[in-house]
Amino acid sequence: MSGPATWRCLRSGRTTMTTESVAPKTPASTNGGPAAAPVDVAATVDRLRRTFATGRTRDIEWRKRQLLQLQKLMEENEAALAAALADDLDRNPFEAYIADIATTAGEAKFAAKNLRRWTRRKHVLLELPQLPGRGWIEYEPFGTVLIIGAWNYPFYLTLGPAVGAIAAGNAVILKPSEMAPASSHLMAELVPRYLDRDAIAVVEGDGSVSQELIAQGLDRVMFTGGTEIGRKVYEGAAPHLTPVTLELGGKSPVIVAADADIDVAAKRIAWMKLLNAGQTCVAPDYVLADVKIRDELVDKIGAAITKFRSQDRAGMRIVNQRQFDRLKGYLSGKDGRITVGGDCDASTLRIQPTVVVDPDLDGPLMCNEIFGPILPVVTAQNLDDAIRFVNARPKPLAAYLFTKSRATRERVIKEVPAGGMLVNHLAFQVSTAKLPFGGVGTSGMGAYHGRFGFEEFSHRKSVLTKPTRPDVSRFIYPPYTERAFKMARKLF
Repeated sequence: MSGPATWRCLRSGRTTMTTESVAPKTPASTNGGPAAAPVDVAATVDRLRRTFATGRTRDIEWRKRQLLQLQKLMEENEAALAAALADDLDRNPFEAYIADIATTAGEAKFAAKNLRRWTRRKHVLLELPQLPGRGWIEYEPFGTVLIIGAWNYPFYLTLGPAVGAIAAGNAVILKPSEMAPASSHLMAELVPRYLDRDAIAVVEGDGSVSQELIAQGLDRVMFTGGTEIGRKVYEGAAPHLTPVTLELGGKSPVIVAADADIDVAAKRIAWMKLLNAGQTCVAPDYVLADVKIRDELVDKIGAAITKFRSQDRAGMRIVNQRQFDRLKGYLSGKDGRITVGGDCDASTLRIQPTVVVDPDLDGPLMCNEIFGPILPVVTAQNLDDAIRFVNARPKPLAAYLFTKSRATRERVIKEVPAGGMLVNHLAFQVSTAKLPFGGVGTSGMGAYHGRFGFEEFSHRKSVLTKPTRPDVSRFIYPPYTERAFKMARKLF
C-alpha cells in the first residue's frame, strides 16, 4: 500500500489551495456578490496603531468588554449570521449554529471569564546564583495584529482567533475571505457596531488587500487556509520579520483498526465528511481500513451517508466554480471503485457525497487535500501498514483513530505525528478551549484556543529584579581574585 507510488506523489509537488485570501484577484467578488468598498489600508493601520499607543487596549476591563461584546454580537445576530452562511455555503441553520455561531460565542465567553487569571504574572523560582532576586513572565501584547480568515467557516476562523488577540490586549485587523462575501459584508457591518472601531477593524477585499496589509509590517499575522497560500503569507511577512501563525491543512487520515466499533465509526466518519460539504480543514481526508473490516466499514459509511442526506439527493453545494471543477476532475478519471455517489451537477455546483475504495495512490485523490464530499477508503493490511502509510506523507493537521484497544491507541498516539489527534470521534479536538489547536510541519505553525490563543498573541517578556543593597555581586567585579574564582566555581 505504501510503496513507490506514495513517494512519486510527494515528489510531484501537487497541492490543493483551499483559500484565495492572499493570491491576487480581480475586484469583483469570487462568488458573484458586490465588491467590497475600497479601503485605505495605510490609514486604517495607522488609526489602530495610534489607538494601541494610547494604552487603551492594554486595560483588562477594556479587553473584557470587547470579549463580552463579541459574544453578544454572535448571540444577538444568530439569524443574520445563519442567513449569510446559507448564502455563501448552503449551510443549514443547525450546522451554522454549532460550527460558527456557538463556537465563536463560547470562545469569547470563556476568555472573558478567565482573562484576569491568564494575564497574571507567572512567577518562577530562581536558581541560587540569581538570588537575591525575583523573576517572572510578563504577558504583553504585540501591538497591531492581522487575522486573515478562511471562507469555509468565515466567522469562527476569523472572529475565533480574534478572541485570543483581543484577550492579549492587541489592536486587531480582521480580513475576512472574499470567497464568502455575504459573511464578509455582515462582519464588516456588525463588528464596528459592537466593538471598539478604533481598535478592532474589518478590512474587506481580495488577495491584493491581504498583501498590502502584510506589507505594512504589522506586529503579528495569523492566517488560516491552504499550505501554498500560507507560504506566500510567510514570504510576505519575512522582510519585516513579522511573526506568523499559520493554520493550514493537509490530508487528515482516519485509521480504523480491526477491533473498532464499526457502526459508530461509520456514522462519525460520514457525519464529519458531510459537515460543510467536506470543506473543513480537519475533515477526514481518507480512511485507512484494516482489511478484515474494510467491506463492512464501506457498506456502513454508505448507509450512513444515505440516511444523513436522504433529503438532499442532488448533492452538496461547493463554494465556487473553481473548487467544483477541481473536485469534479478528481472523479472524472474513474480512479478506484465508487460505492456511493459520484455524480456532479455543474449548473448548481453540487457534488454527491462519494466513497471511493482503493484509489490510485499516485492519483489526484491521494496526492491532494480533497476539501470536499469525496472520501477515499484505502485498504491497510494491518496497523503497521497504516502507520507506515501515514508517516510517509506530510504531517497532517489532524489524525484520527478508531479502536477499542488501549495498546493500539497508545501506539498510534506515540508513532503518528500530527497537529492534533482524536480517538473514536472526529473534529471535537477543535472545539475545546482547554486544548491548543494548531498544525505541525506543512499543516501549520503556532496554536490557539483558550489560554493558548491568549499566549499566541502575547509576548512573554522575561523580568528579573534585584536589590542594590547589600551588594552581593561585588565578587564578580574586577580585579578578579582567586577567592572570587573559587566562589564562582561553587555558584555557577
